[in-house]
Amino acid sequence: MNEHAISPQTGILGDAFACDCGVILGGRMVAELHAADNGLCSACLGTTREEPAPGLTRPCTSCAGSGRRKEQVHWQLAYAEAEHLITMTVVRGVVAGFDGPFRLSEIADTVRSGLGLPTGRLPVGPRVRDLLLQLQAAGEITMLSAPDEMVGTDMVLYRDPQWQRARTLGL
Repeated sequence: MNEHAISPQTGILGDAFACDCGVILGGRMVAELHAADNGLCSACLGTTREEPAPGLTRPCTSCAGSGRRKEQVHWQLAYAEAEHLITMTVVRGVVAGFDGPFRLSEIADTVRSGLGLPTGRLPVGPRVRDLLLQLQAAGEITMLSAPDEMVGTDMVLYRDPQWQRARTLGL
Protein backbone atom coordinates (compact mmCIF):
# COMPACT_ATOMS: atom_id res chain seq x y z
CA MET A 1 0.00 0.00 0.00
CA ASN A 2 1.16 3.50 -0.77
CA GLU A 3 2.11 5.27 2.46
CA HIS A 4 1.83 8.74 0.93
CA ALA A 5 -1.51 8.76 -0.91
CA ILE A 6 -3.02 12.20 -0.40
CA SER A 7 -6.73 12.90 -0.19
CA PRO A 8 -8.76 16.10 0.13
CA GLN A 9 -10.25 16.84 3.55
CA THR A 10 -13.33 18.87 4.27
CA GLY A 11 -13.76 20.79 7.45
CA ILE A 12 -12.80 24.00 9.15
CA LEU A 13 -9.38 24.08 7.48
CA GLY A 14 -10.88 24.85 4.08
CA ASP A 15 -8.74 23.59 1.19
CA ALA A 16 -6.73 20.97 3.08
CA PHE A 17 -5.35 17.55 2.28
CA ALA A 18 -4.30 14.62 4.43
CA CYS A 19 -1.51 12.22 3.58
CA ASP A 20 -1.55 8.58 4.64
CA CYS A 21 1.78 9.27 6.40
CA GLY A 22 -0.18 11.43 8.90
CA VAL A 23 0.72 14.90 7.62
CA ILE A 24 -2.04 17.50 7.13
CA LEU A 25 -1.31 19.70 4.13
CA GLY A 26 -2.80 23.19 3.86
CA GLY A 27 -3.71 23.80 0.24
CA ARG A 28 -3.35 22.13 -3.13
CA MET A 29 0.14 23.49 -3.84
CA VAL A 30 1.53 22.12 -0.56
CA ALA A 31 -0.12 18.76 -1.32
CA GLU A 32 1.43 18.70 -4.80
CA LEU A 33 4.87 19.47 -3.39
CA HIS A 34 4.51 16.72 -0.76
CA ALA A 35 3.45 14.28 -3.48
CA ALA A 36 6.39 15.22 -5.72
CA ASP A 37 8.85 15.02 -2.82
CA ASN A 38 7.67 11.46 -2.20
CA GLY A 39 7.78 10.33 -5.83
CA LEU A 40 4.04 10.59 -6.39
CA CYS A 41 2.12 12.14 -9.27
CA SER A 42 1.38 15.77 -8.48
CA ALA A 43 -1.85 15.66 -10.50
CA CYS A 44 -3.66 12.80 -8.72
CA LEU A 45 -1.55 13.10 -5.54
CA GLY A 46 -0.73 9.40 -5.66
CA THR A 47 -4.33 8.19 -5.64
CA THR A 48 -4.13 6.95 -9.29
CA ARG A 49 -7.54 8.54 -10.02
CA GLU A 50 -8.63 11.93 -11.32
CA GLU A 51 -12.04 13.55 -11.26
CA PRO A 52 -12.47 15.62 -14.45
CA ALA A 53 -16.06 16.44 -13.43
CA PRO A 54 -18.00 15.96 -10.20
CA GLY A 55 -19.04 12.34 -9.97
CA LEU A 56 -16.83 11.17 -12.85
CA THR A 57 -13.55 9.47 -11.99
CA ARG A 58 -11.06 7.77 -14.26
CA PRO A 59 -7.44 6.63 -14.13
CA CYS A 60 -5.15 9.64 -13.90
CA THR A 61 -4.05 10.71 -17.37
CA SER A 62 -0.93 12.45 -16.05
CA CYS A 63 0.66 9.28 -14.65
CA ALA A 64 -1.26 6.63 -16.62
CA GLY A 65 -3.03 5.59 -13.43
CA SER A 66 0.18 4.59 -11.67
CA GLY A 67 0.16 7.32 -9.02
CA ARG A 68 3.92 7.69 -9.47
CA ARG A 69 5.91 10.81 -10.35
CA LYS A 70 8.28 9.03 -12.73
CA GLU A 71 5.45 8.04 -15.08
CA GLN A 72 3.97 11.54 -14.86
CA VAL A 73 7.26 13.13 -15.90
CA HIS A 74 7.70 10.61 -18.74
CA TRP A 75 4.21 11.40 -20.07
CA GLN A 76 4.79 15.16 -19.85
CA LEU A 77 8.09 14.84 -21.72
CA ALA A 78 6.47 12.63 -24.35
CA TYR A 79 3.64 15.15 -24.83
CA ALA A 80 6.17 17.98 -25.18
CA GLU A 81 7.97 15.96 -27.85
CA ALA A 82 4.64 15.30 -29.58
CA GLU A 83 3.92 19.05 -29.55
CA HIS A 84 7.25 19.64 -31.27
CA LEU A 85 6.71 16.96 -33.95
CA ILE A 86 2.97 17.16 -34.51
CA THR A 87 2.30 20.73 -35.58
CA MET A 88 -0.81 22.45 -36.80
CA THR A 89 0.68 22.39 -40.31
CA VAL A 90 1.01 18.59 -40.17
CA VAL A 91 -2.58 18.09 -38.98
CA ARG A 92 -3.97 20.62 -41.49
CA GLY A 93 -2.18 18.75 -44.27
CA VAL A 94 -3.63 15.42 -43.18
CA VAL A 95 -7.14 16.87 -42.83
CA ALA A 96 -6.87 18.39 -46.32
CA GLY A 97 -6.42 14.88 -47.70
CA PHE A 98 -9.87 13.81 -46.51
CA ASP A 99 -12.79 14.65 -48.81
CA GLY A 100 -15.55 13.56 -46.47
CA PRO A 101 -15.97 13.01 -42.76
CA PHE A 102 -13.01 11.75 -40.74
CA ARG A 103 -12.50 10.44 -37.23
CA LEU A 104 -9.91 11.42 -34.64
CA SER A 105 -8.43 7.91 -34.83
CA GLU A 106 -8.02 8.18 -38.63
CA ILE A 107 -6.16 11.48 -38.41
CA ALA A 108 -4.00 10.23 -35.52
CA ASP A 109 -3.14 7.00 -37.38
CA THR A 110 -2.27 8.94 -40.55
CA VAL A 111 -0.08 11.37 -38.61
CA ARG A 112 1.63 8.49 -36.76
CA SER A 113 2.41 6.58 -39.95
CA GLY A 114 3.35 9.73 -41.89
CA LEU A 115 5.91 10.69 -39.26
CA GLY A 116 7.08 7.10 -38.82
CA LEU A 117 6.22 7.04 -35.12
CA PRO A 118 5.90 3.65 -33.43
CA THR A 119 2.63 2.96 -31.63
CA GLY A 120 2.75 3.88 -27.95
CA ARG A 121 5.94 5.95 -28.02
CA LEU A 122 4.27 9.38 -28.05
CA PRO A 123 0.74 10.51 -27.14
CA VAL A 124 -0.22 11.10 -30.77
CA GLY A 125 -3.98 10.84 -30.18
CA PRO A 126 -4.16 13.47 -27.42
CA ARG A 127 -1.96 15.89 -29.39
CA VAL A 128 -3.99 15.42 -32.60
CA ARG A 129 -7.23 15.84 -30.62
CA ASP A 130 -6.01 19.15 -29.19
CA LEU A 131 -5.11 20.44 -32.66
CA LEU A 132 -8.42 19.28 -34.18
CA LEU A 133 -10.27 21.13 -31.43
CA GLN A 134 -8.27 24.25 -32.32
CA LEU A 135 -9.24 23.83 -35.98
CA GLN A 136 -12.85 23.45 -34.90
CA ALA A 137 -12.69 26.61 -32.78
CA ALA A 138 -11.21 28.47 -35.76
CA GLY A 139 -14.12 27.31 -37.95
CA GLU A 140 -11.94 25.24 -40.30
CA ILE A 141 -13.65 21.94 -39.43
CA THR A 142 -17.07 21.09 -38.05
CA MET A 143 -17.84 18.30 -35.59
CA LEU A 144 -20.43 15.81 -36.79
CA SER A 145 -20.48 13.47 -33.79
CA ALA A 146 -23.07 13.40 -31.09
CA PRO A 147 -21.68 12.80 -27.61
CA ASP A 148 -21.21 9.17 -26.65
CA GLU A 149 -22.00 9.91 -23.02
CA MET A 150 -23.47 12.74 -20.96
CA VAL A 151 -21.98 13.39 -17.54
CA GLY A 152 -24.24 15.52 -15.42
CA THR A 153 -25.76 18.48 -17.22
CA ASP A 154 -22.66 20.25 -18.49
CA MET A 155 -20.12 17.65 -19.65
CA VAL A 156 -20.10 15.35 -22.65
CA LEU A 157 -17.69 12.58 -23.62
CA TYR A 158 -16.70 11.56 -27.13
CA ARG A 159 -14.95 8.23 -27.77
CA ASP A 160 -13.80 8.78 -31.38
CA PRO A 161 -15.32 12.04 -32.60
CA GLN A 162 -15.99 12.70 -36.25
CA TRP A 163 -15.44 15.99 -38.13
CA GLN A 164 -15.49 17.27 -41.66
CA ARG A 165 -13.87 20.24 -43.31
CA ALA A 166 -16.03 23.34 -43.16
CA ARG A 167 -17.63 24.31 -46.43
CA THR A 168 -16.42 27.60 -47.81
CA LEU A 169 -18.77 29.85 -49.68
CA GLY A 170 -17.44 30.79 -53.06
CA LEU A 171 -18.73 31.70 -56.42
